[in-house]
Amino acid sequence: NKFINTLIIFMIFIIFLGLIYALFISPEDYIQGDSVRIMYVHVPASLLSLACFGFIGIASICSLIFKIKILPLMAKSLAPVGFLFGVISIVTGSLWGKPTWGIWWVWDARLTSMAILLVFYLAYIAIWKFVDNFEKANKISSIIAIIGTLNLPIIKYSVDWWNTLHQPSSITLTSFPTIHYTMLIPLIIMFLGMVIYLFIVFLMRYKIEVIKFKLDKKKNQK
Repeated sequence: NKFINTLIIFMIFIIFLGLIYALFISPEDYIQGDSVRIMYVHVPASLLSLACFGFIGIASICSLIFKIKILPLMAKSLAPVGFLFGVISIVTGSLWGKPTWGIWWVWDARLTSMAILLVFYLAYIAIWKFVDNFEKANKISSIIAIIGTLNLPIIKYSVDWWNTLHQPSSITLTSFPTIHYTMLIPLIIMFLGMVIYLFIVFLMRYKIEVIKFKLDKKKNQK
């Protein structure tokens, strides 16, 4: 609990610093103006939503093969916060799209595949919510997660494979960032703050899931 409280204080400081940098110090875009500042929330939320589901997919594969009980508990704990980041991504993307494209929503390849990801998140969470048997819930949710993982490369490379309204990625692992450092620095700070938030929520939910799992195990033994 002390560790989580320390993380919360650190997270508040990081996000506060990031918002100050993003809203007041970072320059406006020469085309998009101040609307570009939505990027500092939209981009980290999108990346973390994808990363969470990627972990859930990998954990589901390993859980089915190696029967490691800790993995479904970790994946189950991570799913709601990953879904939250996905919702934030869609909402901020719409807010950003209105002044940029002149419309709140289009069935663009990136937007559509991101919306499909939210459906997989909801299905995964719903199985754990409404299926009481742990083994059965784990098996069904794992299959959903594995199928949903196939959507992740589509989200990532949709802007490269098809002619879409969504701009290509400015930051990749294989090339130097095309975004200016005055915008890159607050983006990294906000990303770090959201990662800490993700870790805090995960730890809190994982603690609850472990306690529930042990109580259910004792109950079944009786």
